[in-house]
Amino acid sequence: MTLYMIGIGLTDEEDITIKGLKAIKEADYVFLECYTSRLQVVMKRLEKFYKKKIILADRDLVEKKADNILDKAKNKEVAFLVVGDVFGATTHTDLFLRAKKKGIKVEIIHNASILTAVGLTGLELYKFGKTTSIPYHEKSFKPETAYDVIEKNRKAGLHTLILLDIKPNRNMSVNEAIKILLEIENKRKEKVFTKNTMVLGCARLGGDYKIKYGKASEIGKEDFGKPLHCLIVPGKLHFVEKEALENWK
Repeated sequence: MTLYMIGIGLTDEEDITIKGLKAIKEADYVFLECYTSRLQVVMKRLEKFYKKKIILADRDLVEKKADNILDKAKNKEVAFLVVGDVFGATTHTDLFLRAKKKGIKVEIIHNASILTAVGLTGLELYKFGKTTSIPYHEKSFKPETAYDVIEKNRKAGLHTLILLDIKPNRNMSVNEAIKILLEIENKRKEKVFTKNTMVLGCARLGGDYKIKYGKASEIGKEDFGKPLHCLIVPGKLHFVEKEALENWK
């Protein structure tokens, strides 16, 4: 039978494509990957709209117990739903490859992704460098990867998209992300991310969005409201990009 890997968009139940909705309605099992991102609505709304019972797929199921999903697709129609686009996270590529090795037919149905939705800011997509993320800092876990990626992209004149941590009952805000980067700057003092660094704070792209552009010290005080949030550090700007960014000051 078939494993349908379906991107369901960024905002709500109505972001699904017609092709994706058709596959869901034909599926015997519907899984929703729930740890790399989230929609802006509760799952019950999806179930009502799709008219299907949804099984939440956490990291353990997708990455360690994937056979529980794949074995069903040997004899049944299985829909695996991903917020955004199917290949927005490497864990989904792994599931795709595992299915192929098992000889399972796989159909991919794409949708909007945060990686393209950031185009709303006016920054040119092809000028984004490596995407990075900021996890919540803990006593024994305080990675500085995002700081290093910003510096590397900046040297190349490229923009940096920073995705923010998601926990079961907690979503990192733009304000928290800026605070973490400033703490790293205070420690390393390399002038990569200072209070005067120009940044874009973004919330709920693809839906009821909010975007603000300014110095990190200013954006860090802004209320961006409900999740999900992301942070962008622009690189070298084209004059059209500069004009576009004026909209968000």
